[in-house]
Amino acid sequence: MIDKEKFLENFQYFDNEVILEIINIFIDEYPERMEILRKNIDEKDFDQLKFNAHSLKGVVANFVAPEVQELARQLEMKGAGQDLSDVEKLFAELQEKTGILVEELEEIKKEYE
Repeated sequence: MIDKEKFLENFQYFDNEVILEIINIFIDEYPERMEILRKNIDEKDFDQLKFNAHSLKGVVANFVAPEVQELARQLEMKGAGQDLSDVEKLFAELQEKTGILVEELEEIKKEYE
């Protein structure tokens, strides 16, 4: 999921403590982010779906996880276009891939502890 080489390049000038903090914040916020997106879809709140998917896309960009970033972008576009077609499939795939991203971040954390 994570392009490790580009991840290391992105974080090369950061202290280990900062890298760990960035990773931990994402891992801690991940469940709530997914719940909010689920709520946005269920309530057909397109503006919030667009906003929250965009936010997730930006955060994930830090970790150089292009698959997750692309799925978040697609959800963002669904919100922008007020289009619920395939949204359930996209959301399920986003949940799966983001779960894998979290697992990979847990492994990367060990290198910085």
